[in-house]
Amino acid sequence: METAQSAPTVAQPLYDYVYDAWQRSVLFLDALRERGNQTYVHEQAGMPPVLAFDYEVIVDGRELDDPCNYALLRIKPEEGVPTDPRMRPFVVIDPRAGHGPGIAGFKMDSEVGIALRKGHPCYFVTFFPLPCETQTIQSVAQAEAVFIQRVRELHPDADGLPFIIGNCQGGWAAALLAASAPALVGPLMLAGSPLSYWAGVRGKNPMRYSGGMLGGSWMSSLAADLGDGRFDGAYLVQNFEYLNPANTYWGKLYNLYSKVDSERERFLEFERWWGGHFQLNRAEIDWIVQNLFVGNHLTRNEVFAKNARSPVDLRNIRTPIIVLASWGDNITPPQQALNWIPDLYASVDEIVANEQVIVYCLHDKVGHLGIFVSASVANKEHTELFSALDLIDVLPPGLYEAKITDSTPEAGRLEALEGRYEIRFELRTIEDILALDDGRDDEQPFEVVRRLAENNQRLYDLFVSPFVRASSNAFSAHALRESHPSRVERSVLSDANPTLGVLPAMAEAVRAHRKPAAPDNPFTLLEKQASAT
Repeated sequence: METAQSAPTVAQPLYDYVYDAWQRSVLFLDALRERGNQTYVHEQAGMPPVLAFDYEVIVDGRELDDPCNYALLRIKPEEGVPTDPRMRPFVVIDPRAGHGPGIAGFKMDSEVGIALRKGHPCYFVTFFPLPCETQTIQSVAQAEAVFIQRVRELHPDADGLPFIIGNCQGGWAAALLAASAPALVGPLMLAGSPLSYWAGVRGKNPMRYSGGMLGGSWMSSLAADLGDGRFDGAYLVQNFEYLNPANTYWGKLYNLYSKVDSERERFLEFERWWGGHFQLNRAEIDWIVQNLFVGNHLTRNEVFAKNARSPVDLRNIRTPIIVLASWGDNITPPQQALNWIPDLYASVDEIVANEQVIVYCLHDKVGHLGIFVSASVANKEHTELFSALDLIDVLPPGLYEAKITDSTPEAGRLEALEGRYEIRFELRTIEDILALDDGRDDEQPFEVVRRLAENNQRLYDLFVSPFVRASSNAFSAHALRESHPSRVERSVLSDANPTLGVLPAMAEAVRAHRKPAAPDNPFTLLEKQASAT
C-alpha cells in the first residue's frame, strides 16, 4: 500500500518537468516566429532606427552635394520633460558595423535617455540601409561636419560646443571629425572605440588576429564584389557572433528557452536591432579594413580627409577627449581603446604642451555592447561623466583616470539615487597606459600582416576582381544576401513558413494554462547543469 501511494510522489517531479519543458518549447518557438515576423515588418518599414524616442529629420545627407546615406535627427523630449536650448547639445554617433542605428537610445536608460533627462538638447546621427552610389568614408565625414555645424546654428546661445559621443566605430568617425574640423566640436567621448588596432594582450581577443588569419583585406573586397559592389553587413555581424560560438548557438537561445516567461520581450527588443543588416559600398569597407583594422594607419597620421593635402593628425583635436572602455570588452579591449595615447604622445609633457585633456574610465566587466547599452552603465558611468563635463572642460591639460565610487553599494545596481555616485579625476602617466598592456612587442608581426595584405589585395584587384564583378549582378547579389544564415533562420521561423500556422494558437493556449516546474525541481536543476557544461 505504501509503495502504491509513494509512486505518484516519485514520478511527480518528472511529470512537472516534462510538462513544463513542452510548454517552454512551444513558447520558445513562438518567440522565434515572432522574431522572424518582426524582422520582416522592420525591413518593410525601411529599417528605421530602433530608438525608443520620437525624432525628426534635421539634415538628410542624401541631399548634400556629396551625398551619403546618413542623416541628422533631433530627438524629441518626452512630454513634461523639456530640454533647455541654452544647455550644451549632445550628438550621438552610432556605429555602422553591420547593424542598423539606434542602439544608443533603444531604451530610456541609455546615452540618449540620460542626456534628455539632464535637459540637454539631443541629436542622433543615423543612417539608411543602402549607401549612395558614390559614397565614401570621406563623404560621410563631410556630412557629419555639416551636421555639427547645423547643431551649432540651432543653438547659438548654448553654454558650450556640441558634446560628441562616438560609440564603437562611431568613435573613430568622431575622432576623424574632431581632428579634421577641430573648431566645430566640443568634448569628445569615445565609448568602446578602437583607435589603436594592433594593440592587445598576447593570445587574447581573437578579432585582433582575424585579419592575419584571413590573409588581409581581400576577402571583404570579394564579398563586396559578389554583392554587386555592396558589402553585406550580415558578414560583420557574423564576425561578432563567431567570437563566442557557444553563446551564439546555445547560450543566447537557451537563456530564452529557460526563462521564456520573462525573457521574451527583452529578447525580441534586442533582436530587432541585431537582425537588421545594413550595407556598405566596396569603397567604404575597403577603406575601413585597409586603413584601420589591417593597416592601423589612423594613429600613424596616414589617413587623409577628402581633398586634403596633409594627413589627419589626431593631435589636432583641441577639445577634451573622454575614453570609456571595459575589461570585459572582447571586441575593443582597453589596449585598443587607449594605446593611441602612447602612439601619439611620448610623455604627459607632450600632452600638456599640446594643451590636451584626456580622461579615461575603465569598467570592470561589462561587455562591448554594455558600454553603450547597459542600464547600469548609463546610470553610473554615463551619468557621472555627463554631469562632470563642465569640470572636465576646465581641467588643466594632462592625462587623467576617472574613478567613480558608489556611496550606497547596498542599493540595487539599477537604482538611480540622487548623489549616489562620486567621481574624481586622478593624474596618470603614459607608463600607466602602457602598464595596461603586456608589452607592445607582439604588435610587430602585424606589420608583416599589413604588407602581406597589401600584396594579396593587389593580386586580387588585378587578377580576380574583374571576373567576379563581371559575373555578379543585382539578382545574384540579392540571392546571396537572402541565403545568408542569419536571414534564413529568421525567414524560416516566421509566418512565411506555412508549417508554423498552428503555432500561434498553441502558444496562446499554453500561456492560458501555463504551469512552470518548481525552481528546485531536480530535473530542472539537472537541465541547467547540463547546459552550463
